[in-house]
Amino acid sequence: MGLHIVTIGDCRVSAHADDTLVTYALGSCIAVIIFDKQTGVGGLLHVLLPDSQLDGEKARRNPCMFADTGIPLLLQKAHQLGACKQNLRVAIAGGSRVGVTGEYFQVGEANIAAARVVLKRAGVPIHCQAVGGSSARTVKLHVGSGRMAIQQTEIGELRIA
Repeated sequence: MGLHIVTIGDCRVSAHADDTLVTYALGSCIAVIIFDKQTGVGGLLHVLLPDSQLDGEKARRNPCMFADTGIPLLLQKAHQLGACKQNLRVAIAGGSRVGVTGEYFQVGEANIAAARVVLKRAGVPIHCQAVGGSSARTVKLHVGSGRMAIQQTEIGELRIA
């Protein structure tokens, strides 16, 4: 119980009211936050890339790195702790365009789109989102209350000529 840091390609689920799940400095990555108020189960996933087909071996070793494999795993872990898909409140955050400009570096947008598609296919609506833009975000979920906090930090832009 306590503070649990969710790193890139990581997923945490808890039913302990004293727990806080946090992921720091989301750039182009996506955080998927879930909470079932009836059971007190909350979860946080930090996705790096949209599609596991980009690297099947990495996806087998760490499915949480990818939206299409990580989100189903997050939902499965929450279900194992008693969460009901119909009761879930879901938020997504991140997917910023950070670091560089140009059409070749649009991982954030791809991550946002993938998260939306995977959640829709799972029959889980998104209730809240803080995505896109050029801000890094830190996300916290207080499991006891289901309260989510998002802190945005504006970051500079590196232009590549």
